[in-house]
Formats: sequence, C-alpha cells, structure tokens
Amino acid sequence: MKDLNDLIMKFDLKGQIDSIAPLGNGLINDTYKVTTTDGPSYVLQRINHHIFKDVDLLQKNIVSVTSHIRGKLEAAGTSDVDRKVLSFITLKDSDLTYYFDGESYWRISLFIEDAYTYETVNPEYSYYAGRSFGHFEAMLADIPDTLGETIPDFHNMELRARQLDEAVASDAAGRMAEKEVQEILQEMLVHREEMCKAEKMHREGVLPKRICHCDTKVNNMMFDASGEVLCVIDLDTVMPSFVFSDFGDFLRTAANKVAEDDPRIEMVEFDMEIFKAFARGYVESASVFLTPVEMENLPYAAALFPYMQAVRFFADYINGDTYYKIKSPLHNLERTHAQYALLQSIEAQYDAMCEVIKTTTAKHLA
Repeated sequence: MKDLNDLIMKFDLKGQIDSIAPLGNGLINDTYKVTTTDGPSYVLQRINHHIFKDVDLLQKNIVSVTSHIRGKLEAAGTSDVDRKVLSFITLKDSDLTYYFDGESYWRISLFIEDAYTYETVNPEYSYYAGRSFGHFEAMLADIPDTLGETIPDFHNMELRARQLDEAVASDAAGRMAEKEVQEILQEMLVHREEMCKAEKMHREGVLPKRICHCDTKVNNMMFDASGEVLCVIDLDTVMPSFVFSDFGDFLRTAANKVAEDDPRIEMVEFDMEIFKAFARGYVESASVFLTPVEMENLPYAAALFPYMQAVRFFADYINGDTYYKIKSPLHNLERTHAQYALLQSIEAQYDAMCEVIKTTTAKHLA
C-alpha cells in the first residue's frame, strides 16, 4: 500500500494513516476506506476517466452541488451536517479536490460512520427514494453555478434515435435482412416521435433543464441505523437534465418485476405499487419547484426510459454487439424484447399512472 500511502498524503487529511482497505463493490470506480489513528476515516476513489473524461468538470460539479446543499442545511439549522452531505478533501497545496498521479485521477471524501446502503426495492424504499431524489433536486433548483454535462447527451432520446438510424444505414453486421430485426424496427418507429418530445419541448421553451442526479437507484442513498435517509451519494452523473431522467430511470429497473434482460417476456410487468410509492415520495418533495408540464409528463418519463434502453440494445445488436457485453449471440435482442415488453406494460397502465400523479399532486398541494 506504499503507493496509496504516498498518494493519500497529497491531500489535506487530519490524523495519521492507520489502514487502507477495499470498500464496496462499485462497478465504475476503485474505492478504499482509509482509517486514521487520531482523526476521521476517509473514502479514497480512483475516478474512471475513461467514462468521465473531463475530471476537472466532474469535480467542479460535485463541489458546487455539495457546497450548495451544505449551505442550505446550515441555513436551516440542520444538525450533524457532515452526515447529510458528502465532503471532499482538497490537496495540501491547492483548492483542487482531485490528484493526477500521471496515470489515474484520485479523490478523497469523508467517510460517513454508521451509515448503510440497501439493494432492496419495495414500496417502502421506493417511497424513500422518490422523496430523497425529489428533495435533492429541490435543494439544487436555485444553485447559482453553471454545471456541465459529465457525460454529454447521456439521456438525449433524439441522439439515441439518430444512433439507431446510423446503425440501420451502415448495417455493419449484416443483420438488417433478418425478419425479426425489420419487425422490431417498425415497432420502434411507431413510438419515435412521442418519445422524442422532451427535447422538442425544451427547444420550444416549455420544458426546463434542472440539476438532476441521473443515476437514481435505491443503493445511491445512505441510511442511518434507524432507517432514515441521510444523504444522496454517487454524484458523478449530477448534471443538467430533464427531471424525467431521475423519475423514469429509477422506475425502469425498480418497477420491472423481472431483470432487464429476462427472456421470459410473459413475466415482464410494470409494478404499479412501486410506481405509486415512488411517485408519492417524489411529488411530496419536488412539487415545490416542478412546473405543471413537468408534473403531468411524469408518466411519459416512466415510458421513455424502457423505450430509450430498447433502442440502445437494438442499435447495438444491429452494429454487431460492440458496446454492451453479451452472454449469447441473441442477448441484445432478448434485452430489446424485454424492454419493449416493459414499455407495453406501462402503456397498458398509462391512464392509471396519470390518475396517480393527478391525485397525488392534488392531495399534496391541498
């Protein structure tokens, strides 16, 4: 651990390093817990700069967001603020919150003691997720700093549609002649205009961009021992987006009763109980800033993300499976069918979803 010791000493830490041990099972960043003999514990992370190519922008976003939230909490007289917002450590000789060792980028934050994450997706935790992510957006609704996109066009449906067009035109793997591919393509085209309406509404000035988390999962919240949410974590994807990103992306996985690539299409079903719980929590906390257009289109957000992911899986199949790892030659087609089946389940319950949003909003604003 000599190299990590030397690296850690570049940061303005309190206490002497006692131990360094791997932490968690993250798929993107390498993470370690750093304990000290006479100070707090810390989290050391290697930033994946192959995904987040502009690390300076990434860290400036995160510092802006955490500083703004910290200011809001302190102004409200919130106790134990260090457990309710992430704190990143600067280098000893500058105000930067990252260090480049010639090959990799590193950052350090305070470790939040006695805090827990959960993988459980049920109505109770879905409600907590909706409330927490809505509150997160609400606190950032008036952030004065201009944030950049850490992954440009991350949830841009028009871009995904164009990428499908390019895949079809190039037919790199020679798969456009397949009857099944042609049938799927026609189904995709039926929904295309409706699914691309967010970008169109934004150009028309009807739909604003907000500062969103863009990776809304139950395990991106930290809970205390009593089950109360402490804070939202994993802030790498926090950037300007439509609120549909945070609402729809959570439901795409959480409200699907089977895995996103389950070949048993008949088992795919959108769970309305998860939707009701998440929507209730989200509306409770986000209604303070949401416009009527944003509110009434939340069911559209739930439909958008299965469609977007189906388009991405389908384009990758046409391209010859060059992006997503596959377990079998037809894996991307199975994924496409599963996501499209989820979209169909959502469409079958769309009117009921609109009524949930309408009644939840009316109840909360009454």
